[in-house]
Amino acid sequence: MLSKRIIPCLDVRDGLLTKGVKFQENLDLGDPVEAARRYYLEGADEIVFYDITASAEGRGIFLKVVEKVAEAIFIPFSVGGGLSTVAQMREVLLAGAEKVSLNSAAVKNPALISEAAAAFGSQAVVLGLDARQVTGPGCPSGYEVVINGGRTPTGLDALAWAQKAETLGIGEICLNSIDADGTQDGYELTVTGLISRAVSVPVIASGGAGSPEHLYDALSLAGASAVLVASIVHYRTYSLKELKGYLKSRGCPVRPVV
Repeated sequence: MLSKRIIPCLDVRDGLLTKGVKFQENLDLGDPVEAARRYYLEGADEIVFYDITASAEGRGIFLKVVEKVAEAIFIPFSVGGGLSTVAQMREVLLAGAEKVSLNSAAVKNPALISEAAAAFGSQAVVLGLDARQVTGPGCPSGYEVVINGGRTPTGLDALAWAQKAETLGIGEICLNSIDADGTQDGYELTVTGLISRAVSVPVIASGGAGSPEHLYDALSLAGASAVLVASIVHYRTYSLKELKGYLKSRGCPVRPVV
């Protein structure tokens, strides 16, 4: 059985590590390079780096920060935020990332997924999907895709978009619940399970981790292949070793911490 992954998420704003709740009220927490190095040494399976205002500000990613993080760690590293062309993705990969994460630009131009997969391989292309629970006939799954860092609703059904992205060549989906983001009340298991069961690519659950039990629920009950963690480790509530120890005690396969 494949090991389940724990992936610290570094949201970066103006070059600093930051964390908010439901994509709002962000607090700056320090140097993302130092945080990435700490998580690498603690046993992270991967690192995710999001430049959270790049899309909304219509600019590219801060490549200098990407380069510094890549120099500090020796595990897979995914980067997203403001990527809208294959050329920009190539710059990020050449700066040291193993994967690029497409979100807003892919919704606006779905062909970008196929272009990226053709250029770099599906294994290097992640779909960042920010979903919010809604009511009404427009989104039959009950979840809508929101872009531009949670600022712009699209009317696009989250389940339908995940399935379409898979046919276009995405290699992995990072599913973030805006409703649960930063609350530490647990992952949104309904939408995580819905999408995990509907696609064949790995799904990373994101948004809401506050305890080891929350990670177990997302991985074992909702069927996620990996979990993103932020507040729970940024504020040192739990270490990655403690989280992995708990998952192992519950029979969830994880890569051991050396």
